[in-house]
Amino acid sequence: MFFFIVKVLISSMIISLASWLSLKKPALAGFLIALPLMSIIAIFFSYNEHRNLEKTIMFSKSILVGIPISLSFFLPFFFAKSLGLGFYFTYSLGIIFLIIGFFIHKFITSLF
Repeated sequence: MFFFIVKVLISSMIISLASWLSLKKPALAGFLIALPLMSIIAIFFSYNEHRNLEKTIMFSKSILVGIPISLSFFLPFFFAKSLGLGFYFTYSLGIIFLIIGFFIHKFITSLF
């Protein structure tokens, strides 16, 4: 249970820092969030908790496939201004793209 709490604290501090920084320096906050910090931390924690290299490799492959698919969330934001879309519609469309992406990810990861 202690290890779980440590993982939650570290992850929440990184997210909170990026959120706070997004008001002051949004470009820097975006860059920090774009770094695979959560993936790096999660892979490290996963291996150290379970000591199973095969599952860690599979986890890493899943992340690699998931990253480009998860970027589909941002596509509506990229076009929102030029198409005159509101925030909630744009956000909802991004969520829908993620749901579709989940099924694509599930299919791709079933191949290996």
